[in-house]
Amino acid sequence: MPQRKKAHPVVECVALTKVFADFWGRGKVLAVDNLDLEIHPGEVFGLLGPNGSGKTTTIKMLLGLLYPTRGRARVFERPPTDTAIKRRIGYMPEESYLYRFLNATETLDYYGRLFKLDRSERRRRTEQLIEMVGLKRAAHRSVGQYSKGMARRIGLAQALINDPDLLILDEPTTGMDPIGSRQIKDVIIELAKRGKTVLLSSHLLADVEDVCNRVAIMYGGKLQAIGPVRELLARQDVTQIMIPQTDNGTLGRVRQLIETQTGHPVLSVDHPTDRLEDVFLRVVEKAQRERLETSGAESMRGVSNFLAAPPRGEDVLQSLVAASDEAEMEPVAADTARPSPKFEVLEDLVAQPALTEQFQNEPEDSESTERKPAAAQPNRSVLERLVKSDEPASADSPKDR
Repeated sequence: MPQRKKAHPVVECVALTKVFADFWGRGKVLAVDNLDLEIHPGEVFGLLGPNGSGKTTTIKMLLGLLYPTRGRARVFERPPTDTAIKRRIGYMPEESYLYRFLNATETLDYYGRLFKLDRSERRRRTEQLIEMVGLKRAAHRSVGQYSKGMARRIGLAQALINDPDLLILDEPTTGMDPIGSRQIKDVIIELAKRGKTVLLSSHLLADVEDVCNRVAIMYGGKLQAIGPVRELLARQDVTQIMIPQTDNGTLGRVRQLIETQTGHPVLSVDHPTDRLEDVFLRVVEKAQRERLETSGAESMRGVSNFLAAPPRGEDVLQSLVAASDEAEMEPVAADTARPSPKFEVLEDLVAQPALTEQFQNEPEDSESTERKPAAAQPNRSVLERLVKSDEPASADSPKDR
């Protein structure tokens, strides 16, 4: 049986190093030091570390915003500076740099134009993303009036407008309430199920623990630890046993048996506790079921339909048919029927009376000392040929030479 070919990593760093130099070119700060890293397709990868550990510098080198001093980085097997791969990347920076006087709809439409999406596709994706991030009621408010959490929501929508294959999120849940934070994590998990690759940098370790398959911990610009989340979190020196609620007598006998057999004391016997996030979400969900009013952001609604894995096989044919039907239903804008400005001007000139004949038939004024030179008079035949040159040549008529 032939072996399945291993997929190339989406992100690859080999001895990646960045040194920030002073004015004289002397090395001053070693921000990233010989970083070796691979991120695989469909993986949610967490990049952790305290402030100044090199996380943001690494992300900027992967985006092509900074050049490495030594080593190399590859994204989709190409250098990060290759503009062709930037269409496949979505980036949500740590701070939401948005145009304050645009509303949510205008903001997403603007970024859709940057990716050269057509008008109907921009409108469709904008509507889906605004509903997905729970900003439907605030879609026509300027983003300058948004709270930080709401700005983070529209920042996530902006990062997804181009349906990226690689999504880079720098502190995606900062400033968000626990509901929004939980929903952002649900979106990340769903995107990974749809084949997206996610690179997540965060100081909120609980967020990373909930969504990431693997994590890397950096300190001083160096990679200190890397591996699956469960392996890094597991404590090999302690064993935990969980059983349903039982009486104290049974617990005492179990404790005595364990201590006798192992020779080690039982460290603790207590009831497990819920996380505060889970308790908070239960309380708020109860209030939402009772339909209590709120003026803030609404709950996120799943993941937009267009954020799916690349179509294959019959799906390609279906998508092409759907696009053709949509193009037939799309009304033609009035502006597209208008001729070019050059054509309009030439038509107007041709439509005017022949000034040459006018000058020839006009009686000479004895009091006039000047007449317009003949070269200044428009030549009708020349203008007619220019108009014809703007018209598309028919298939069965030869081109004029």
